[in-house]
Amino acid sequence: MSVVADPQERTTPPAAQAPISLSLVNAFELRCDGQVVDLPLSAQRLLAFVALHEHALQRAYVAGTLWIDASDQRAAASLRSSLWRLNRAGHVLVETAGTRLRLAPDVHVDLWHALAVADRLLHGSEDAADLVAGEAALGGELLPDWYDDWLLFERERFRQVSLHALEALAELLVRAGELPRALEAALSAVRSEPLRESAHRVLIRVHLAEGNRAEALRQCELCRRLLRERLGIDPSPQLDALLAE
Repeated sequence: MSVVADPQERTTPPAAQAPISLSLVNAFELRCDGQVVDLPLSAQRLLAFVALHEHALQRAYVAGTLWIDASDQRAAASLRSSLWRLNRAGHVLVETAGTRLRLAPDVHVDLWHALAVADRLLHGSEDAADLVAGEAALGGELLPDWYDDWLLFERERFRQVSLHALEALAELLVRAGELPRALEAALSAVRSEPLRESAHRVLIRVHLAEGNRAEALRQCELCRRLLRERLGIDPSPQLDALLAE
């Protein structure tokens, strides 16, 4: 049994209507039929790990990754115990097929919704809903209070995709004349990575579109100071060219 590869398909039904919704952005939260479900940490880790993968996973791989310091037998036993705890939630959250595990297809995951929004923003296929809700979907961090090694790559992947998408969102909102929303999106990008020059440039363009030249100059100097003090480098010529225009 394989997992649907298209993240946009993984995002339906909408979170507000989904009987099972899993939040991984900013904090772990599982809701079944609108009610928050408390899970032990081992079950949370299992559910999050499976939800981060678009394909079915071998049980041995899941057990060996989540319980890396345990023997194969103890890791397998811990996996069985965590699966049993997940089933106690009253819904099938992780499906099993032979030696493979996969997320149940009716579980709505906010991460996949956010990545689908980002994909549309970055490829010019966004709709009005993406322009309204894009900043809220992309302005967070993937499980920021978890320290598992297997999470590091996915967290950085989401951060990079979100930063690019927030910048694209701000540019689109400027062109649409939605300057307050453009400001929020640009500020969210700068807040997520204060040393990212391209985010500062987008924010400066928003200030200029609003006619706030003093704010644009102040942001330019802040960017210049941060890059010099933190990294010992000067901003690219694009920053000065932006103001020269």
